[in-house]
Amino acid sequence: MTALALGLVLASAFVHASWNFLLNKSGGGPGLITAASALSVAVYAPLVVLLVWYRGYDFHPAHLALMLASGVIHTAYYLLLDRAYRSGGDLSIVYPLARATGPLLTIAVAVTLLAERPHAIGLASALLIVASAIVLTGNPFALRRGPSRHAVGFALLTGCMISGYTVLDKASVSHWLIPPLLYDWGSMAFRSMVLVPWAHSRAPGSIAAAWRERRKTVVAIAVLSPLAYLLVLTAMVFTPVSLVAPAREVSILFAALMGAHLLREGDVARRVAAAIGMALGIAGLALG
Repeated sequence: MTALALGLVLASAFVHASWNFLLNKSGGGPGLITAASALSVAVYAPLVVLLVWYRGYDFHPAHLALMLASGVIHTAYYLLLDRAYRSGGDLSIVYPLARATGPLLTIAVAVTLLAERPHAIGLASALLIVASAIVLTGNPFALRRGPSRHAVGFALLTGCMISGYTVLDKASVSHWLIPPLLYDWGSMAFRSMVLVPWAHSRAPGSIAAAWRERRKTVVAIAVLSPLAYLLVLTAMVFTPVSLVAPAREVSILFAALMGAHLLREGDVARRVAAAIGMALGIAGLALG
């Protein structure tokens, strides 16, 4: 992995953990998720217009289908993640489980279906990062007997969505050559078209209430969430997804530290051990 790709992924990891911290702290809900998604479309629209104007864009009908498919999977991802947090899951448990499940599946798909052949060092480093992520949760499967068991289930389903959209989006930006900014914006637009009527029917007035009562959080998530993924999409244009997907999981370290120090979720010793494993894994990716 090149230094540029690694830098993009690490920056994305910090931004991604930050907006998840805000979502967890705020309490989430359909209104907040929908308001943030719709605002993202409005905020990034001028940048998309400038991109198309200055660089041009070779449109293909298949691009719309790819954006729609990505939008559907991302919608499921956001709803499952929000439900996991609202089911009583701590940030330092839900986030690692979801983020670790995704790259494990992604690596398997990348090797079997996309014919990617990462170097042994890179693959071992990727698996070390994933293993370190799982260590952060302690024994997540024991939580099936506790009050957080529903959160664990939703977190695992979230991980499946991560794998799905990662593989799809890699093909879209590297094979179909859709500009990352335009592609992500199109996905957000389709997602908002689904979320707005869904939130209105499920929780009437929740969108307006989220904007009125948690406006700063809505704005922050609307800006940070797309930014985090744009950095990753850019890295995936010229980097194998089997390396990008696990490298993203350093965001788990940021989320764990936020959970331990800002949300008082405790168990610092295990987090430090996992952090060392992640640091070694990232170093291996850089060398491989």
